[in-house]
Amino acid sequence: MKDLIEALTIFAKYQKDTRWPTFCDHDILIIMGVGKDVVSVEDQARLEKLDFKWDDREQNWYSFRFGSS
Repeated sequence: MKDLIEALTIFAKYQKDTRWPTFCDHDILIIMGVGKDVVSVEDQARLEKLDFKWDDREQNWYSFRFGSS
């Protein structure tokens, strides 16, 4: 749980206020509205360690770790 909270705290620094900050589909947790280009290099490295990856095709951050049980 601490890793998920840490990751969401990082994303919250970059995400504009939105009613739907996340999306889940087929065991994937997707973070909405946070582009890779706005996230600092340090935060990108930490997010990767927290098992969030950037999807170039879909243009979003995602995690299988937190999207499935």
